[in-house]
Amino acid sequence: MSRVGKAPVKVASGVKVDLQGQVLKVEGPKGKLSFNVPQGVQAKLEGQEIVVIKDESFSNAGALQGAIRTQIQNMVTGVSTGFTKEMDIVGVGYRAATKGDVLSLTVGYSHQVDFKLPVGVQAKVENNTHIVLTGSDKMILGLAADKIRAVRPPEPYQGKGIRYTNEHINKKAGKAAAGGK
Repeated sequence: MSRVGKAPVKVASGVKVDLQGQVLKVEGPKGKLSFNVPQGVQAKLEGQEIVVIKDESFSNAGALQGAIRTQIQNMVTGVSTGFTKEMDIVGVGYRAATKGDVLSLTVGYSHQVDFKLPVGVQAKVENNTHIVLTGSDKMILGLAADKIRAVRPPEPYQGKGIRYTNEHINKKAGKAAAGGK
């Protein structure tokens, strides 16, 4: 049984919810999102709450109920307040800049890497080394942040690369000086 799935999702003020069959549409000040509720669970709008009910005939309905409830909660939070991911670029000469919906990264390659941001994700660069990604869809925002980090992941010896803010990198000792004979 899913304890998470049993809890209703409270709809924030200023958020409109439209449920037609298995298609859930959520609209708020930060944007619009839609989601097809899969078979095995059913979403019901009861006043200012969305309740996710599982179908007992499906074997994984309990786990699916919790996952779908969390997805709906993320949609409601995303269109009302939005989500943020912060990243830091560490390394001499490493920097970033934005040009519209393209994030340009200079991270030690012989060329500049241009990363096209997905629809619904905005990037802001502070001090050339701090990237702030914002968006209403948590999944797309996380995937975009992962792809940006994959351009130059932090290396374990000096810690250079692109990392999430407050991410801890375990550093290795490196090669010790040769002992004299």
